[in-house]
Amino acid sequence: MEREEFLAVYRHSMAHILAKAVIALYGPEVQYAIGPQIDDGFYYDFMLPRQLGKDDFPAIEEKMREIIKRREAWRREEVTRGEALKIFAGQKYKTELIEDLPEDETITVYYTGDDFVDLCRGPHIDNSQELMGVAFQIKSVSGSYWRGSEKNDQLQRIYVYAYPDKAQLKEQLDRVREALERDHKKLGAEMELFMFHETAPGMPYWLPKGWAMYNALLAYWRGEHKKHAYQEISGPVLSEKQLWVTSGHWDHYQDGMFIVPIDENTTYAIKPMNCPNAINVFRSRGRSYKELPLRYSQTDVIHRREKSGELNGLFRVQEFHQDDAHIFVTEDQIESEISDIMDIAKTIYATFGLTYTAELSTRPENFMGDIALWDQAEADLKSILTNKFGADGFEINEGDGAFYGPKIDLGMRDCLGRQWQMGTIQLDFQLPLNFNLKYVAEDGSLRQPVMIHRAIFGSMERFIGILTEHFKGHFPFWLAPVQVGVVPIRPEHNEYAAKVAALLEKRGIRVEADYTDQNMKIKIKHCKVERVPYVLVLGDQEAEGGTVSVNVRGAKDNAMGVPLENFLAAVDRLSETHALELEQTF
Repeated sequence: MEREEFLAVYRHSMAHILAKAVIALYGPEVQYAIGPQIDDGFYYDFMLPRQLGKDDFPAIEEKMREIIKRREAWRREEVTRGEALKIFAGQKYKTELIEDLPEDETITVYYTGDDFVDLCRGPHIDNSQELMGVAFQIKSVSGSYWRGSEKNDQLQRIYVYAYPDKAQLKEQLDRVREALERDHKKLGAEMELFMFHETAPGMPYWLPKGWAMYNALLAYWRGEHKKHAYQEISGPVLSEKQLWVTSGHWDHYQDGMFIVPIDENTTYAIKPMNCPNAINVFRSRGRSYKELPLRYSQTDVIHRREKSGELNGLFRVQEFHQDDAHIFVTEDQIESEISDIMDIAKTIYATFGLTYTAELSTRPENFMGDIALWDQAEADLKSILTNKFGADGFEINEGDGAFYGPKIDLGMRDCLGRQWQMGTIQLDFQLPLNFNLKYVAEDGSLRQPVMIHRAIFGSMERFIGILTEHFKGHFPFWLAPVQVGVVPIRPEHNEYAAKVAALLEKRGIRVEADYTDQNMKIKIKHCKVERVPYVLVLGDQEAEGGTVSVNVRGAKDNAMGVPLENFLAAVDRLSETHALELEQTF
């Protein structure tokens, strides 16, 4: 069967099989809501008489197989609103869906055999025997809110993997198993990179090793931006309400902000965006066309309110550092500046072995400003992307732009084939207008600049989470939390070990030396758990000859008797080039 046919028909039909099985097992009091297909299978939401767990999965799967083996015919019927309400009498969620349908909507139901019916547009299979070859397995059960609102009933959502055959299901399960092993929350705890505490949900604590890695990433980011003439700034985290009213965030983003009432006349908000900071710096004095493009970079902490159920390690947080920049340009500088931003993104992503794609997001329903300006901005971005990627080299995401302007989103794919929305480039004619920004043009007139908002990582926290899973904690040398482990074999070798560690630290290398009297193998094992790129084992021969024996992460054989100066030269090269691979010969 064709992939698209499987996604559109077979997975959706399997969702009906799941609903029929759950009702058969747990009784007619089961309330069934919706059951769409998704990328790896499907799910269905239920109100059930009790909470389900993993122990229930085999019985549900067996009942589904039993139903499929009945080879029941499927029947589509068009019904009136009154007939539909009668069919689903007692089914709260189906009734609500029916009542919300437009008056002229064609209402269809699908029968699976004679004892199960569902409200559905279809299409579906003709007979359950068509599902005989489908390979499926229940993935999980989790809580969900009816129609996604916390104000509504909490339901149980059963997720199921579904693939055309057993081989493809096995491939998926293998991918899932690998993803679990790469889970950044698990690796972050093992490697002591970060933690969370219940008193600050979604607000990470960076531990010493994780913060060292964070700063290494930030130093690299700063170095690349310095090459492109960016100036780094920092601004207040807390600002008075009027700033956010002027920017438009108060009307368009208030639900995502942390509001701080001071008194009956004064309200502050913790910033969810850095753009007003950059705007205030721009307008702190008069500006000339000679200063443009004026590029301000910023990595201040920002806060955005999220629903508790949506928080997910470093991927979805309420406090993070955005690798932000706001660039003020003339209209005729837009194309060259955005092209330069894409070059920066290409360089930075390539450093991690990642490629990127682009997507143009257009005017949303809650847009702010003049439609003519929006049309101009969208046309400019489309032209830039066409020149960069070709007419068919990018996607258009209608209606998903920021409220102040269209944007280009940069997506990248990791080693598991997962697509991540990372960087963003947003063209903004509106905020400069709101804040009455001006610069003196070449002819002496005052003109309004165009503002470009952009980020490459998206957020430092999220990017580190993605990198942790991408590399499975085996970070490139320059980024590793601990770059070199130093293991003296016995206490009498500690003096030489301290000398080696000092030479490495002088070069800015992050070193962890273990001077305890523990067994050498235990010390080395600890370094392996931390995925340290190089472990130097030092004994009599090394101390006498000024050499090091090097355990290279992932290598089968150790490099014995390496002259210390050779190893130091190797780590210097790795630090300077930001190489992905470790050197194994010295």
